[in-house]
Amino acid sequence: MGRKKNFNTKYSAEFKISVIMDMRENHLGYGEIMRKYFPHLTVRNYSFLKRWERIYIEEGAAGLMVERRGRKSTGRPKKNLLDTAVEKDLIAENQRLRERNEYLEAELAYIKKLDALVREREQRNGKKPV
Repeated sequence: MGRKKNFNTKYSAEFKISVIMDMRENHLGYGEIMRKYFPHLTVRNYSFLKRWERIYIEEGAAGLMVERRGRKSTGRPKKNLLDTAVEKDLIAENQRLRERNEYLEAELAYIKKLDALVREREQRNGKKPV
């Protein structure tokens, strides 16, 4: 019988960072890294090294500290109290702006109507409109 394969080996973030830093500083390929750090692996599958390198390039060392395995939560996310407070402020601000807009529209309609009445009176009295 052969060795049992351990598919879910969890490497620490520090180990991942040291492997990627060694690879980048010494210009080592995936095969060389596999022989140096993972001689116990019989299958030469470099996909996890490529993924580590991509994450390191895109997100930096902090990206390797995030656990990415497993299913993500599908439930409804809980609202943060800060988010609800900000949301309430935005709703109140939106309502205030709507009321202000209605007031200004009414004021404009009043001014237009007043202007039309003034022009009509001036035309009846024979004056030239200004």
